[in-house]
Amino acid sequence: MTEREDLALLRKPDAAPRPPAGPEPAAAGLSGIALVVVLTGYALSIVDASIVNVALSSISHDLHGGPAALELVVSGYGLTYALGLVMGGRLGDAFGRRRLYAYGLAAFTATSALCGLAPTIELLVAFRLLQGAAAAMLVPQVLATIQAATKGQARARAIGMYGVTAALGMVVGQILGGLLVSLDVAGIGWRAVFAINVPIGAAALLAVRRVPATKAGAKPGFDPVGTALFGVAMICVLAVVVAGPDLHWPLWLWSLLAVAAAGAPALARVERGLEARGGSPLLSPSVLSHPGMRRGLAAVVPFSASFGAFLFVYALIAQGHFGFTALASGGGLAPFAVAFFVVALYTPRIAGALGGRIVTLGALVQAAGLLLLALVIQLGWPRPSLALVLVGIALFGAGAALTGPTLFRMILADVPAAQAGMGSGVLVTSQQMATALGATVGGTLYVSLSGWLSTVSAAVLVIALLMCLSVTVLVISLKLPDPS
Repeated sequence: MTEREDLALLRKPDAAPRPPAGPEPAAAGLSGIALVVVLTGYALSIVDASIVNVALSSISHDLHGGPAALELVVSGYGLTYALGLVMGGRLGDAFGRRRLYAYGLAAFTATSALCGLAPTIELLVAFRLLQGAAAAMLVPQVLATIQAATKGQARARAIGMYGVTAALGMVVGQILGGLLVSLDVAGIGWRAVFAINVPIGAAALLAVRRVPATKAGAKPGFDPVGTALFGVAMICVLAVVVAGPDLHWPLWLWSLLAVAAAGAPALARVERGLEARGGSPLLSPSVLSHPGMRRGLAAVVPFSASFGAFLFVYALIAQGHFGFTALASGGGLAPFAVAFFVVALYTPRIAGALGGRIVTLGALVQAAGLLLLALVIQLGWPRPSLALVLVGIALFGAGAALTGPTLFRMILADVPAAQAGMGSGVLVTSQQMATALGATVGGTLYVSLSGWLSTVSAAVLVIALLMCLSVTVLVISLKLPDPS
């Protein structure tokens, strides 16, 4: 579909009125080097969401941080990252995506250095909050640039690589973190997990001019009321999930969910009204009305939640109950990474043969991997077969390769290029929020269950929950359009 046809669809009588956006400036195309540059920044942001998991014990010993502070080291990054993604996409549409990407990457590199130099746990938490905000500035520009500078098969391949980066980044983060902590590079211990970002970020900055400069044809307006409502709702939900275990779930904390529930319909009314008046809402109803985006997001949320919970609970079991070192714990995820990479190479061919049913196949493979893990743990505890555990992990990775990149292509396939920043912001926000909530809820559930059940029962019950999420993706996949 051409951009002119996209704009014509938005002018149909049943679409909300909006000001003419004008044509998006022509891009020079996305070269291989330019794709590597933008995916490098994205990879750094994803890796840093998980790389600290295996370094928390070292951080606690060195900076004398308690459980609450360590939780903020992990969740604080995800909080500011998720809160800023949609606004980051809007800023890129308005002022240029390459410019915002460069600013965000520079800020991410600088805050990574600050995290590595942090002398106290309080400053480390503060720097992690800033690092998440910097990631929110650069990440939306990646998908938006791909959408604006590519088309056809080139776009499908680029989005496929984006999906591979998203999934492998989380796994590589834990593997790399375990390696760096074990090697104790230059005697700096856990600080290496942040310091490694500095040379990589600096190298990407030197090549950022190879990225085509794109932006929306007309500068979009901003939506302070919608932004405030969106932020309040997200903070309330995250506060309940993150602070609940430490505060023992007081009644006032649960009231925050009521605030979030009231904020959601208020946000919808504000956004519809602003778009009807010709304004530029933060979450455009017309963008969310695209069938591919709406149905794809419904599948991305359980898929990402399962992914985040799987990685976090795996780390808890491997280090807490099997006594694995950080390096061994990260190395146990190597089958996931290998299976994901190999299957991803053939995903376009499989999608050509199966169409939208590739997501159904991916959900089935993931569910099979989880079922195998549950059976191996239940029947083999306390010494389950390591070979069968690795096979289950590999199956989970293969299913993720079939599902994740395909969902990204479906979601963005019919988003107009002029709204690429907004569309990518909504997608990545949903993905990040679901991943963070999945990790937090999965970890909290596992720890709570293991307190009054056996460890094996807690592990199997959490895996059963993840299987339910895979089945949810499977059901939704039956109504998804073919990827294009």
